[in-house]
Amino acid sequence: MRVFSSAKTSDNSERVVLERVSAVAEALPRLPRADCVLLDLQLPDAVGLDGLARILAEAPTIAVVVLTGRQDDTAGIAAVGAGAQDYLAKDQVDGQLLLRALRYAWERGRAEQFEQRLLQHQLLMRENARLERGLLPSPLIEDPRLGLTVRYRPGRDGTLLGGDFYDAIEVPDGSVRLIIGDVSGHGPDEAALGVALRIAWRSVVLAGMPMSDVLDLVEKLLLVEAIQPLFATVCALTVAPDRRSLRMTLAGHPPPLLLDSPDGPRLLSENLGPPLGVTPGIERHELHVPLGRQWSLLLYTDGIFEGRTPDGRRHTGPERMHDIATRLLPERRDRDETLDRLIRTMDALHGGPLDDDIALALLTCDPAGERR
Repeated sequence: MRVFSSAKTSDNSERVVLERVSAVAEALPRLPRADCVLLDLQLPDAVGLDGLARILAEAPTIAVVVLTGRQDDTAGIAAVGAGAQDYLAKDQVDGQLLLRALRYAWERGRAEQFEQRLLQHQLLMRENARLERGLLPSPLIEDPRLGLTVRYRPGRDGTLLGGDFYDAIEVPDGSVRLIIGDVSGHGPDEAALGVALRIAWRSVVLAGMPMSDVLDLVEKLLLVEAIQPLFATVCALTVAPDRRSLRMTLAGHPPPLLLDSPDGPRLLSENLGPPLGVTPGIERHELHVPLGRQWSLLLYTDGIFEGRTPDGRRHTGPERMHDIATRLLPERRDRDETLDRLIRTMDALHGGPLDDDIALALLTCDPAGERR
């Protein structure tokens, strides 16, 4: 039995290093540094396909070429079916054929590994997309005057969902409830808690709970479900049935940006209370905001502005994000493209994709929608 590895020499030619062993047990410790194995099916400690099975159990991705007896195609085909890359008859092997077979087996093994990783990645992406569609909400708004455009992007590679969450529901009296929030920390526990808080909020809103009680119940769930001390920032608001005013509660969350208001763009930043989970049971205050006939309201989580500039010296900051949003939002009627441009611009200021989770919700009111 022979174990091969290869390397490039100084003149860029290929150098093959051969280690000869007489038993599978001697080969197993050498497999991590090997590229290919030439395996005799008749060894002192392994007969037939037993040696192949032991080698592949120890090194599943290694290329193996088996040596069979004279004209024994049946054993060779069985070995290939069991995971070998190729087989050779002992009485038909010469130096060139052997080297070509080993090189072919090695390259074929590498190609199969790449295809397997690609397939696994594609399957994971499709599965993640299906799961994310199930976990992210479907806003329930029927009023043709209102438009809701959302964007959600986890901030860590390979993550399905982050700790940010949002939801929106039009209730029977015609008012619209909307929430956006951010669970402190990063990881699967925080993501799961964010989903739980969103579902809890939707459940109590659909049950007809008054706005003053909803956040208290959501906070109680946070305290029960969090497996470690965590808090969540939240912006919750109710738009009146006539769409000319809203009531809002902030719990440690960045204030939304109101556009097209009678007083021009402004932040709704009064009565900022502590995050959920910090001071349970505290009385929370509502801010009443009058609205014009046509308006846009941007809600967001802090991931959109907490990226650092490429030199790493300072955060981009909310003021810069507000200036960019104020310029972009009124100039485009394509709200999807507007939010995408906002994210791309903030990514560029960061010098690459932002590190943190991002959730954006753009709620617009256009009276012309009633006539469409």
